[in-house]
Amino acid sequence: MSTAKHDRKVRGFQFSPWNLLLIVPLLVLVTPLFNMDGPRLFGMPFFYWFQFLMVAVGVLSTWIVYLMTRDKPTVDAPDRLSVDDLDEGDAR
Repeated sequence: MSTAKHDRKVRGFQFSPWNLLLIVPLLVLVTPLFNMDGPRLFGMPFFYWFQFLMVAVGVLSTWIVYLMTRDKPTVDAPDRLSVDDLDEGDAR
C-alpha cells in the first residue's frame, strides 16, 4: 500500500454525488419556507404540492447519484476472507 495516497491534503470544495441526496431532507426540514396557502396548483395549496414536488426531486437526485456512481467500485480491494473466517459461530 502506498503512503503517498494517504498523505494527500484536501483543499477547497470537494463535491460528491452523494451530496445530492441531502437536498430533499434538508429542504423539507425548513417548513417556514413553504408553509403557505398560495400559489395554488390545480386548487391544491402550495404546502401540499411543494411536498409532492420534493418527492419528485428526491427520486431524480437518487437517479442522478446512481448514474454517477454505478461504475465506481465500492471497495478498494476485493475481500480475501474465507468462509471459515466469516463464520460467526462458536469455533470449539
